[in-house]
Order: sequence, then structure tokens, then C-alpha cells
Amino acid sequence: MTNKTYYDFANPYVLRKEYPFGEEFTETFSGMSRDELHHIQNERFASALDQAAKVPFYKNLWKKHGVSRGDVRGLEDIKLLPTFGKAEIMESVAAMPPLGLHSVIEDPDSKAHYPIILHTTSGTTGEPQPLIYSPRTREVQSLLLARAYHQFGIGSNDVVQSFYGFGPINGGHYIREAFTKYNPAIFLPTGTGVETPTEKQIEYMKRFGTTVLTGFGDYVARVGRYARSNNEGLAKDINIRMLVGHFGFDSYDVLRELWGSEVEIFDWYGVGDTGIVGWEGKEHNGLHIMEDAQYVEIEAESEEQDDKGSGNIVVTCLYINDVFPIIRFNTHDVSCVLPPDNIDGYPFRRLGGIGGRSDDMVKFKGINIYPQSIGNIIEKTDDYAGNYLCEWVRLDDGKQDLIIYIESSLKDSDGVRENYEAILKKSLGVTPRVRLVAKHGLDDLTGINVRQKPRRLIKSSKPALGAPL
Repeated sequence: MTNKTYYDFANPYVLRKEYPFGEEFTETFSGMSRDELHHIQNERFASALDQAAKVPFYKNLWKKHGVSRGDVRGLEDIKLLPTFGKAEIMESVAAMPPLGLHSVIEDPDSKAHYPIILHTTSGTTGEPQPLIYSPRTREVQSLLLARAYHQFGIGSNDVVQSFYGFGPINGGHYIREAFTKYNPAIFLPTGTGVETPTEKQIEYMKRFGTTVLTGFGDYVARVGRYARSNNEGLAKDINIRMLVGHFGFDSYDVLRELWGSEVEIFDWYGVGDTGIVGWEGKEHNGLHIMEDAQYVEIEAESEEQDDKGSGNIVVTCLYINDVFPIIRFNTHDVSCVLPPDNIDGYPFRRLGGIGGRSDDMVKFKGINIYPQSIGNIIEKTDDYAGNYLCEWVRLDDGKQDLIIYIESSLKDSDGVRENYEAILKKSLGVTPRVRLVAKHGLDDLTGINVRQKPRRLIKSSKPALGAPL
């Protein structure tokens, strides 16, 4: 067949047996031993590795590090292979634009071209990276994400409103596909604040009876703050029972304060290259790794990470064996791995939450600071208007400075700025300089209404908004 379509390459009924969700997921993995799981992992790893060995990107990478496919017998040898990250992918794209050397878009048996799904990353840490999915990869990612939604308890009685954006970025499309294909809830994709203004987001919640909100924590909090400040009467007019998305456990108190103490919150973790890696279970004690599909390692790149038992999350996608295998991808997100602990008896290990990005971390006066964590420190301050930005300034004399711009509803008087500096010093152990900005004054710099993930760090040789006060 020369004109193969999406479903010729990805039969969802077959894939559902390989990667079950819902009741079938529980039946398959409840009570499974680690040895049984390891056997499944090794079989899938071998298939992924065989395909990677045919890809120019891996041929070049492995040759550079003096290793080949034949050196790796199974997962016990995985550390013989080098890790890689976005930098290596972008070098590959530069060498062979626009997709790079890391993609194989032809079926080796039929010689037919795969129907490629092309998206990009958000470009939070640099130039947007192309994300290439085969039909099989795309369908399995949707099934894995659907697992999480079923585990959270989202079902036919729910209306799910999604704040994930669309366009070339993967997130909004990915979430939509998982819901519309594999979950009976009504799905309402309202997108970001640019696609649907915040006031309109509230109107949709009322009109369609939204029960679940999903999105990145910054914007979910922004909408909640708007509703509170405009006396929308959340408890009376909006009956949100669950928040789902990329939050971080330390933001839960603020989200509950904004959306109601009775709301249940579930986090999940994944990146564009890998799809979902882990989900928060009913126990709320970490993120359970989907280890039949994802093999996770933790690699420390500094003594500070080692001392804390944490490091960068490195992911091998066991389910990708066609277009772009993912073998030891360094996400640069920082976490730790914990032993299995699940009331349903799953054998999966856990991630202990996401501590920030190692490639966004800055060292200020000897202290490691993760810009993504600043919001959780200042969120509960009464005058905080919902947006902030860290600026790492390298001055002409070689000295370094850290400025944190904070949107505030108050003028810089009565010790407001000093109060923020004291709060930050208590949490961080050092005192960055604070500059207060009017509400919405940082919108363009952070892209909070436009980007999936707002920009929280910029690096410069002089302050972006002038010298700090």
C-alpha cells in the first residue's frame, strides 16, 4: 500500500492492549512484581535500541563516545550510552534543517513515508525545538496521558476546561487528543489568555458548568486571582472540583486558597520529547512513573545535587521504536526517585516532585536559585499581582546581580519592597534585589498570556527595566 494513512501505522485497538488504561491498566499492573516489570522494560528497550541504531543522530552520538548497539545487552548496560539534550538536537537541526539527523520518516518495510505530526517546544529556554511524532508514538502518548486522567477520577460527569494553548506548540493539541479519544468527559479547549481573555474564561466556566481545570499553574492561579478580585463568587457560581496540570506540589496551598479548600489537585510531569512520564496518585505522595513505557534515571551534575539525593531526570522512551527513538534524554528538570508506594499495588517507582530546571538555575552569593520556585515564595503576599521575572545581570566589572521584578498592587512605599526582600531572604538564604512593577507590567517580558510556560529568567548585561530601586 503506497498511500498509507495515520491509522495504518497506529491501530489504537492493538496499542490499547500494549498500553492499557482505565480498569485494564489496574488489572494489568496491580500486584505486578518489579521482576515482571523489568522483563517488559527490557523487551521494549531492545526494540527501541535497535531502531535508534539505524538513526544518523545516534550513530554519530554513540561513535563520538566510543559505544555501539552491540555493547548494550539490556537496561543493565544503559549507562554505557551517552545522554543528550536539547542542545544536541538543535545542533542536529542546524546540520540538516528543518528536522535534523535524528528522524527516520520512512517505514523500512514498505518504504512508505510515515504521516509525520510536527510540533515545537515553547522555546522557554531558547529557540523552539521541532518535535516529530509518528502515528504510533502520538497514539501511545495519548493513551499514557489518558491513564493519568482516569486515575485522577475524571469521567463522563465532568466538563474539562483546558488552558493549554494551540499553534505550533505541542501541549494544547496533546491534551485535547488524549481527552477526546480516550476519556468520556466533555472537553472545552479555551486556550491561553490571548486566545480567550481571562474574563471570558470565567464566563465559559459558568455557561458550560466546568468541573475540572487543566493547564500550567501560573495561568490557573492567574484566572483564580482574577475571579476573586472581581467578586465572581467561585463557590456559588463556579463549581470547580479538580485542578489538573503542571503545578509543582509547593503551589498547592495557593491554588486551594484561590479555588477553594475542597478542590482536589493532581500534578503530572512530562516534556514534549517524551510525553507524560509520571502522574500523581490518590496518595498525593509523589509522581508514579509509567515504567512500562518510560525508563527514568537520575543523574546529578553537581555536588549540590548529589548531596540532596537529586539530579536531572533522564528519560528513555521504551515505547518509541520508529521515527525518533528517545534514548537517555536529559530533561534538565531536577527531581529524585523514590521506591514504589501505591494503594493500587502498582510496581512503579515515584518522582519526588520537580525542583526546577538545572539549565535555568543561577548561583547567587553561593546559593543555587531556581527561578520557577520564586512564585511559590511570594504568592501569598497580599499585594502580589500574579506575575514575576528574575533577571541575572552580569555587570561590566565582572560582578553579578540578581533582580526580581514583582507585579504589585501597591506602590513602592511603606516597606513593601523591603518586605519582599525579607520574605525571599528567609526562603532562599540570600537577598536578591527587588523591583516592584505595576499589574500587567511584566506581561510582555514573561509572555504569561501567550506562552505555555511563562518566561521566568532572563540574562543580560544591564537591567531590562532600568536600575533597580
